[in-house]
Amino acid sequence: MAACLQRVLCATANDTLSDRYMKNLLVISRAIDALTTLVGQIAIWLILASTMISAGNALVRYTFGIGSNAMLEIQWYLFAAVFMLGAGYAFLKNVHVRIDFLSHKFSARTRNWIDVGGILIFLLPLCYLMIFLSMPITIQAFTSGETSFNPGGLIRWPVYAFIPAGFALLGLQGMSELIKRLNFLFAGGPDPLAHTNPEDADAAPAAINREQAS
Repeated sequence: MAACLQRVLCATANDTLSDRYMKNLLVISRAIDALTTLVGQIAIWLILASTMISAGNALVRYTFGIGSNAMLEIQWYLFAAVFMLGAGYAFLKNVHVRIDFLSHKFSARTRNWIDVGGILIFLLPLCYLMIFLSMPITIQAFTSGETSFNPGGLIRWPVYAFIPAGFALLGLQGMSELIKRLNFLFAGGPDPLAHTNPEDADAAPAAINREQAS
């Protein structure tokens, strides 16, 4: 995949990208999207699980005076899982925070070029750094059997593992989004940043016509 991406990035606006390379990249992108969607849907159910555990723990505590540190800790374990494993899904759905009053003033190509730069300069290096720094901590916690300092608490390595796993998934989704933006910029593919709500969908054709006319 790195070789295919290198060919795409080295292409100029006057070059026609090889259909074979772009099709291979899009196949990889769709596979990553499918994995991210699966993990994102699991993360959604973890929210329900966390809510039910929290409600049940509170009910038992205030009704019978029985508490459990393990039940308390599993709530923030699940929250950590949702936050870390759901980051790639948020990127896939394009729901992360943007500076809309600025991005709306840019053309579709400019917005996609900004995303390409952001993915290559910031996102992918950050994911690599976080995986590199968190893996030794996770491995050490696993081999040592580190547990919570609270009586009856849980083992620590699963929650540590969410950090490298989450950034690995985010990095993979970043590569998928990079492929989509290069497909739009160089191969005439669909705009991955096009809005999907009805009002924006109605306004999209007019905006495209204005950009083509300019």
